[in-house]
Amino acid sequence: MSLLRVEHLAVAHGGLQALWDINLTVEPGERIGLLGANGAGKSTTLGAIVGYYPTMGGRILFEETDIGRESVAARLERGVVLVPEGRRLFAAMSVRENLEMGAFLAAPRRQRAATLDQVLSLFPILKEKAAQPAGTLSGGQQQMVAIGRALMAKPRLLLLDEPFIGVAPLIIRDVLVALSAIADTGVTVLLVEQNTHRALEFVRRASVIENGRTVLDADRETLRNDKGFGAKFLGLD
Repeated sequence: MSLLRVEHLAVAHGGLQALWDINLTVEPGERIGLLGANGAGKSTTLGAIVGYYPTMGGRILFEETDIGRESVAARLERGVVLVPEGRRLFAAMSVRENLEMGAFLAAPRRQRAATLDQVLSLFPILKEKAAQPAGTLSGGQQQMVAIGRALMAKPRLLLLDEPFIGVAPLIIRDVLVALSAIADTGVTVLLVEQNTHRALEFVRRASVIENGRTVLDADRETLRNDKGFGAKFLGLD
């Protein structure tokens, strides 16, 4: 049974139709990428999966249950958790307070202390800076907080929207190592990343979106060897 299935998804927001025909399957424990050019519809797809945008057509199935009309909170209770583009931290609150905000639902709240220990072991620098306002951290450290906050919600499906924007290359490597460790615990990861080379270092399979439509779905080696895909997204002739 698939963890997530998106079938013929159509979405409009801001008065314009953004998605026309998105099809996506995510199996339990997968690391999968959602790739495409700017404006293709990647972030809108994540927003629809988590419940930010209502659907015009199609279905979003989580463990074969249609969740397309459920609230954001209901999807969060199922374990569908988003790390949004831009992090959206509470800048004046401490790192620890931002992390603890992720465990506001009843079930994660009961495990908050143990989960916080796990997050701080993944990102040791956050333990050192736990009392600092989150807004004083570097871009990479803020991204660690955003990922850590999502982990506090005990995700089963972790959605990551452009997590490396504004993050230094050395810190990106540390975050990728942490994401691999997260995936190795059984958390399923769906990654939107503009840098296709970087995405294919982490994911095992990817779906490609163009103009609000899914146009390709393949494992990473197939994508790397696909001349059309390589010329368009990897700079290969």
